[in-house]
Amino acid sequence: MAEYLCPHCKNPIYDDEALSCLYCGESLGRDIGFMGKMKYGATWNTMGVIIVLIVIVSFILLMVL
Repeated sequence: MAEYLCPHCKNPIYDDEALSCLYCGESLGRDIGFMGKMKYGATWNTMGVIIVLIVIVSFILLMVL
């Protein structure tokens, strides 16, 4: 675990996945990355498209193999 300092209150944060400060509640200004966007920022439309693409690719692989 790495230590990260909050840019607002300067308290140390030891949680690598925290997006907001535990002490002041302000944003840590971290990029949430691809998996974070999937978990927190994705809309139902994008999730539906991804699920349909996974099903189509799985079907194609099943037919080929």
